Amino acid sequence: MVQENGGSKVAGTSHLKRHLEKGTCGATAGLDNNNEGDDQNASGASTGVSESRKRRYRSPSSAYMAVFNPDVCRQDIARMIIMHDYPLDMVEHPGFQSFVQSLQPQFGAVSVDTIQGECVSSYLSEKQKVMRLIDAMPGRVCLSLDMRMSRNSLAYVFITGHFTDSNWKTQKWILNVVLEPYPDSHNALSHAVACCLSDWRLESKLLSLTLNHPVPEAGLENLRSHLCVKNPLILKGQLLLGQCISHTFTAMVNDILSAGGDIIKKIRDNIKYVTTSENHGEKFLHLKEQLQVPSEVHLFLDDQSQWNTTYQMLVSASELQEVFSCLDTVIPEYKEAPTMEDWKQVESICTHLRSLFDAMNLLASSPCPPAITLFQEGFRIQTTIACAPTGDPFIGSFIKSMQEKIDKYWKECGLILAISVVMDPRFKMKLVEFSFSKLFGEESPLYVKMVDDGLHELFEEYVALPLPSSPAYGGDHGNIDRAEDHNQGGSISEYGLADFDMYIMENTTQQFKSEIDQYLDENLEGRGSNLDVLEWWKQKRSKYPTMSKMARDILSIPVSTTLPESMFSTKPRELSPNARSETLEPFVCTKDWLQHGLTEDFGGLESLVVSDLSNPALKVEF
Repeated sequence: MVQENGGSKVAGTSHLKRHLEKGTCGATAGLDNNNEGDDQNASGASTGVSESRKRRYRSPSSAYMAVFNPDVCRQDIARMIIMHDYPLDMVEHPGFQSFVQSLQPQFGAVSVDTIQGECVSSYLSEKQKVMRLIDAMPGRVCLSLDMRMSRNSLAYVFITGHFTDSNWKTQKWILNVVLEPYPDSHNALSHAVACCLSDWRLESKLLSLTLNHPVPEAGLENLRSHLCVKNPLILKGQLLLGQCISHTFTAMVNDILSAGGDIIKKIRDNIKYVTTSENHGEKFLHLKEQLQVPSEVHLFLDDQSQWNTTYQMLVSASELQEVFSCLDTVIPEYKEAPTMEDWKQVESICTHLRSLFDAMNLLASSPCPPAITLFQEGFRIQTTIACAPTGDPFIGSFIKSMQEKIDKYWKECGLILAISVVMDPRFKMKLVEFSFSKLFGEESPLYVKMVDDGLHELFEEYVALPLPSSPAYGGDHGNIDRAEDHNQGGSISEYGLADFDMYIMENTTQQFKSEIDQYLDENLEGRGSNLDVLEWWKQKRSKYPTMSKMARDILSIPVSTTLPESMFSTKPRELSPNARSETLEPFVCTKDWLQHGLTEDFGGLESLVVSDLSNPALKVEF
């Protein structure tokens, strides 16, 4: 409505005309372009208002004008392909080209070779950033090795670096993907590790290797002897090689599933009989109600590539075994009901899978599960196996093999795991002593002494290393002992005092407790709070300069390297069908690095758009 006051308008269309004359209305920009010829023909020449409006809209200095940069567009497309595992040839797909043209007609077609070059360029750029991070690493690095197969049966070794940075934050980066044409060769892993150490200048900085796949003893010995050449071994190499504990657990699961294969298939077939027929399913539920079975579970078929679903399928069927036993009363043609002996075997399978299922769930809950969790779960599973009845032939068919695998793990990795637990101020040696007493009985003092001796020997080796304040260790960027810079006695030259520091340390250890004995003798930290162990050592590094250095390295050792999404898989991991040998390492590594956020977020397809962003008809949201 138009209102008037004293004969003058306070609302009308004049302000809209003035707005158009300013030439800043984006909504009419498209109309000006489309009707340019009409404006000229209507009066023989364009009006001044129209020309002014078009000049303002096309002015490169306008705040609402975006800048089209084809180089940035190609970089963004390359990163998009890397991040989402798209095939390289998608840039030549007609649908993709049409979509890009609709956003920015000036952007020309891109070839596969061009975009592959952009991907490699991104890899080289990001690699320099990761290299600077690793060069600044104050301690040692731990590597984990995972072998994966391509669809054409080529083996690739994925090498991941684990370390604690100068800010006391754990880091995990995929460093290399190495093609191994002969994965069964004794030299296969040695070649892959040598490539990684040389590529990243880590020859003298390696602490340990964690393997995520079985390696024959000859291959391990070859690897150990190869690493001794250029890499000084800590603790005589006792920490050098270790198995991923989740791989050991999975191998034990396979023992159970293999022994119970026939009964598992029988249960699966019975469930299929009920669930694939609507009539059978209704009669099964009706019978369950009649029998007043209290269970609320539902029958379902497992995914045989995920063993946790097999375990859950057996548990649900076991709770409904009474219904299966009486099902022939309502379905006369049902003749394959499991026997009591069958259900007894199902119960045995579930009992031994349950502890592994719980352990793997804990591992899957964190990308880097703490050593204390793995120590407790390994101890619990070892106890479950030790308590298994020996007279049952069915249980005996898999329990011995499980025992051998867990014993092998403790033999190879028990020292690493125990020392990692000691580095937790809430437990120290006390949990090791308690667990070993339960596990080894009268022989436990022998095993406790092995851990204690190894711990003290490791400490002595770290005592011989440069002190945390030295450039060789470097990187304690906190304000530790910063007050010494302002002491009243003036500054003291450090020249020639390195030997003096060693002399003081050697002589004071004879009179007073060493750092490690002082740490072990102090009271345990409370377990009530969720203690960040690395942060605790960071705060204590002035009190325990050598122990903190040791803890920072030891707590970087990955005792489990399986990704959470692969924790329950019964099949080895395969490469993406889009993987190409010549670009596999750049693509895999760059994707991992970009996900860590070392680089700025890329702009995506918004770099394709050149438009007046104030125009609703042209604006694109991202």
